[in-house]
Formats: sequence, structure tokens, C-alpha cells
Amino acid sequence: MDMDTPTATAPDTFLRLRPRLFGIAYRMLGIRADAEDIVQEAWLRWQNGGSAEARIPEAWLVTVVTRLSIDRLRGALTEREHYVGPWLPEPLVEEAVDSPERALEAAGDISTAFLLMLERLAPEERAVFLLHQVFDFDYAEVAAMVGKTEAACRKVLQRARERVRAERPRFAVNRELHLELLGRFVQASRSGDPAQVQALLALDATYTGDGGGKVKTTVKRVAGADRVGRLVAGIERKWSGIDNRHDVITVNGMPGLLTWRNGAPDAITSIHIEEGRIAAIYVVRNPDKLGSLDHLRPRILS
Repeated sequence: MDMDTPTATAPDTFLRLRPRLFGIAYRMLGIRADAEDIVQEAWLRWQNGGSAEARIPEAWLVTVVTRLSIDRLRGALTEREHYVGPWLPEPLVEEAVDSPERALEAAGDISTAFLLMLERLAPEERAVFLLHQVFDFDYAEVAAMVGKTEAACRKVLQRARERVRAERPRFAVNRELHLELLGRFVQASRSGDPAQVQALLALDATYTGDGGGKVKTTVKRVAGADRVGRLVAGIERKWSGIDNRHDVITVNGMPGLLTWRNGAPDAITSIHIEEGRIAAIYVVRNPDKLGSLDHLRPRILS
């Protein structure tokens, strides 16, 4: 429900809602630049008459962003069929969530594991799932936003839930435990001993690297604690003779790593934890997804 006062201006309304609009578009598309383009297009439509015709500004803007995101995702899925190696979402890198507006953007799960789970859904299924499950719109609101009946939305959501049930992260992990395990992971990796890395991993742990065909990484997902442990230790040994450091940053809402090699950002790593062990490691090396990192002032994990 919109909370604008009678004196609120159109720009004020849009700025207040912008974090939520970006949050929807980013979860739909997994690419920051695409999400920002969608929000910019919504702003242009808002300026060109939308603010005057909207009875409920939030509903109007969310509808525009949702439908634009559905259209953009349909094209993106076709492009991803030709992507070189595994595709991972562009990491959403932040220093902190330090305001109510930023907190709104971060509302709900934006972990890499969650975003990959959404990849199992068709564009309209993803929109209905996110609007109802993450952003708490009711069925009537969702139906209007995606242009379907309430009954159809209920069926779409039921189908979406069935598709993602097996993939949904099963255990909540607090930030302190996540950070502590991340630190142990870095220390084990730097030891060059696969056994030390393996000791932190779930038996069915996976390693997924995204280089986009532009830099070297694994061409397929690596599965199994033994194989992942040897891979991680081997990568760290390979880079041990150069300037190589890992900085703690916030990646998709949880502690992650920004790896610098020879003074340049090389990779962003996030982990998914289940029952106190690392169940998945996601490493983005595609330079197109690293974005501008100069603004960060991360804490170095020594």
C-alpha cells in the first residue's frame, strides 16, 4: 500500500520506491546493469504521464518494472543458452545496509543460492513467486501486476513452489557463523592442503566458476568434497607467488570475498552453508560482472 502524503512530489515518490523496484528487477534478471536499465525505463514512463495516471503509485511502478523484467528475462534466457561455461548472477556487492531505503532493497533473500534456485522458473513464474513470496504482495495485487487472474496466479505460484522446493536453501545461517567459516576457508585454502579445505566442506559440496569465456575457470560445476578441496587448494598454490589477497566484502547480503591479484580485482567468491559446512562455492571471474569496485573499503581477512 502506498504511503505517500498529499504533498509528496512525483520524484519523491519514485526515489522512495526505487530500492524496491531495483530489488525486484535484480532478482528477476540477476544482472545489476539490466536491473538499473529497467528502473530507468520505469522512471521515464513515470515522468511521461505515469505519475499523473497512477492511482496507487507503488502498484503502478511495480507493474511496469515487473512486466519489463519479464520481457527482458525472456531474451536473456535465450542468450544464456550460448553462454560459455556455468552462468552465475552478477554479485551485488555492498559495504553495508545503512539506511531504511537500502534495507528495503535487501529485503528477502538475495543470496547466490537463492538466485540460482530462481533459474528453475519461467519468467512469469519467477515474477509471481517473487512478488508474493519475497515482496508480500497479495494475490489480487500480483494478478494485476502480471496481467493474470487471481486463480491463474495461484496455480502459477503452486507450480513454482513445486519446482524450487528441492532447491530452496534449507538452513538459515547467522552472519557471525558465516564470517567465521569464511575466515577458516581462506586459511585452509592458503595452506595448500586439500585435506584442510575438505574438512570444511559438505560431502556433496560444489564449486561453480563463471568466467564467461573471457578468463579461465572451471568449465563445468565441480562436485564432491574431495574434488572441490583439491581444486581450491590447487588454485591457491598456483597464485601463491604473486600479490594475492582476499578482502571481506558483503556479497548478496552475506560476507564474501573480493580477491585481488597483482593489484587488480580478479574474483568475487560467495559461499552457501548448510549444517555448519560449506555446501557450495560460487566464484565470479567474468570481468563484465565484477563492475566498479573502487568505491569499496573492505576489511582485509589476513
